[in-house]
Parts: sequence; structure tokens; C-alpha cells
Amino acid sequence: MNQLVLVGNLTKDVELSETNSGIVKAKFTLAVSRDYTNSDGERETDFFDITVWRERAELCAKYLHKGSKVGIIGSIQFRTYEDNEGNNRKVAEVKVDKVEFLSPKKTEKEETSSKRDRPELEEIDDNQLPF
Repeated sequence: MNQLVLVGNLTKDVELSETNSGIVKAKFTLAVSRDYTNSDGERETDFFDITVWRERAELCAKYLHKGSKVGIIGSIQFRTYEDNEGNNRKVAEVKVDKVEFLSPKKTEKEETSSKRDRPELEEIDDNQLPF
């Protein structure tokens, strides 16, 4: 079984893009604190690369921003690619099945401000899709 449940905070704003065929994709990094402290008494944090598709992606881009608390249910997927030097690389990403927005809703003023700051959609290759 490949199922993952995470609760954490976004480290930066959501990056929204669109494939050549018009499928919307959102990416962000989720910081998740561990339940225990290390030998120095500090809590360590893990960072997960999150990928969200279609309508969920659009909702994430609309309502989430840096610092937002979110709950994720999904699965880990590995993909390989060739970097600019011709080396094969392997990347682990979390493919999202369910998103729960846990931060309070933005005010109308904050919502208007974030719409102006949101970048345009960039095109991505359909071959990058995991399905």
C-alpha cells in the first residue's frame, strides 16, 4: 500500500502551470515538523515536494500561499529524468488525492492582493505527467 498523510505549512507560494493539452498542475513544498526532538533538543523538519492536478491544483493556487497550513492525503511517486549533463536523476514527489485547507480563509483585501501577484501559467510537456 502506498498512502501518505501529511500536515504542514507551505514554504513558498504555489507554482501553477499547464500542460500542452491544458491540464493544470500545481507544485509546492510542504514543511512537516517531526513529532520528536533531536539530541540537541530541537525539532527537525522534513520538506516534501507536492504535486496537485486539475481542479485541486486550481483551488490550491487560489487559496494557498506561503505559510498556509494544509493536510494532504496522497501517495509517493518516483520519476526519473535526464539532467542537462546527461545524468539520470530520480525524484520523489507526493501525488495528491485529497487536500484539506487548514489555515483561516483570507480576507477580501488579501485575496485581491494575491490575485495581482499570481504569475501566469507556464506550459509543461505532457510527457511529464505521471499517468
